[in-house]
Amino acid sequence: MAKNETRRRAIADAGLRLLAAEGSRGLTHRAVDQEAGTPVGTTSNYFRSREALIEGLVERIGERLAPTVDDLGRRASDAPSPALFADYLRDIVRRLSEDRDVTLALFELRLESSRRPELAAVLGAWQRAGFEGDVAFNAAAGLPGGRREIALFHYAIDGLLLDRLTTPIDPETPTDDIIDDLVAGLLR
Repeated sequence: MAKNETRRRAIADAGLRLLAAEGSRGLTHRAVDQEAGTPVGTTSNYFRSREALIEGLVERIGERLAPTVDDLGRRASDAPSPALFADYLRDIVRRLSEDRDVTLALFELRLESSRRPELAAVLGAWQRAGFEGDVAFNAAAGLPGGRREIALFHYAIDGLLLDRLTTPIDPETPTDDIIDDLVAGLLR
C-alpha cells in the first residue's frame, strides 16, 4: 500500500511538536500517534523504528525551514553587498524564530546527537549539506564572506536563536540590530 505523504508530513509535524515540548525522552511512536490524533500504530506504519522516525523528523525540519523560491529569486537579482547578506541572515532567523517548535526540536536533536552516534551521523550529514548549500549560495550570489565567515554566522545564529527562544539575555535589543552588528563585525 502506498504511503500518504500528507499524513506522513502531519505525523512528522506532530513528532516535532512533541520533541519541542517534551524533549527526546517523550518522543515515542505511541506519543506521536496521540499528538497527531491518529490510531495507535499509525506512526510505526510510516516510521518503523525510532531511528526512522528521527530521520523523518530531520527531513521534515529541512522542508519546513527551507527558503522559498521567491526569497531566493529576489536575492539573486539584488546587487551583492553586506546589506544583502544581512537580509539573507534576517530571513534565516525569521524562519527559525517563526517556526519555534521546529527550531526547538532541532536543538533537542542536536543535544541528543551528542549522546547517540547514529543520530550524530544523520544530523551531521544534514547540517553539512545545509552549510555547503549556504556557501554555494553565497558564492553564486557574489556575497561577501567565504566558508569561514559562513561557519561563524552559523555559530552566531545558533547562539542567537537559543537565546531568543529560551531566556534572552537582552530582550530589549531588536534581533535585526543584533544581525546588523554581527554582519558588521564579521564582514570587515
